[in-house]
Amino acid sequence: MYYVYVLRSLKTKRRYTGFTENDPKDRLRDHNSGSSQYTRNNRPFVLIYSEPYAEEEKARKREKFLKSGQGRKFLDSICK
Repeated sequence: MYYVYVLRSLKTKRRYTGFTENDPKDRLRDHNSGSSQYTRNNRPFVLIYSEPYAEEEKARKREKFLKSGQGRKFLDSICK
């Protein structure tokens, strides 16, 4: 299973959109532990949205869409 997920930084209030093969809650734990430069400087994060996909290609396309202008508008409408 593949997941597209959206995190919100409690520090900066900004969103982080990503893709993983792991459970999004496990990935959240990784981000909050400071596993990458961006997340290390903007933690703590909370999981605000996720979508499961059976196919990797569809998940990657959805991640790309959510990072686009229309995708950000969609997230604005559902993640107040």
